Amino acid sequence: MPAEKISLQNAKENKLFYFVANVVVYREKDSRCLILKRSEHEIVHPGKYGVIGGKLEWEDLDIENPTRIHGDVLDYEAAIEKLLVREAKEEAGIETKPQLLYINSVAFIRPDKVPVVMVKFAAKYKGGKVKLQKEAFVNYAWVNAEEVKNYDCIKGITEEVATTIKNFQ
Repeated sequence: MPAEKISLQNAKENKLFYFVANVVVYREKDSRCLILKRSEHEIVHPGKYGVIGGKLEWEDLDIENPTRIHGDVLDYEAAIEKLLVREAKEEAGIETKPQLLYINSVAFIRPDKVPVVMVKFAAKYKGGKVKLQKEAFVNYAWVNAEEVKNYDCIKGITEEVATTIKNFQ
């Protein structure tokens, strides 16, 4: 019988992580990528420049509407793609093209002791004027592989911007 609700009741405590996906957004017309300056109130990397991203939430797995059911397993296809489309709209007010290019992944432990698994992608900018999410971000820039070095970025962002530009040119 498929699950009727999402629960941690049967989960192993030492197997619980946040799942986060990030996306480096690439603007084709000038070969630049979008970076966002995080608020000083953020738990992780306050005041640093990063890229669009967010956590997969239980609401992303609508128990009544899986994309596929096989046996008693409920599947949610394109969950990461939908997450990143939502986050691009929420965090920066922009749209991205649907195709994602894998960059890399990292696991880390946040300052509040929460373990995180993060997967990073690149996507092409589709449109929209950048409008930052209030209280989460305080500034942004469209940068090339050299200009990004002039910003106080989260470690790895400089290389991810360069990789994105190289892969999309």
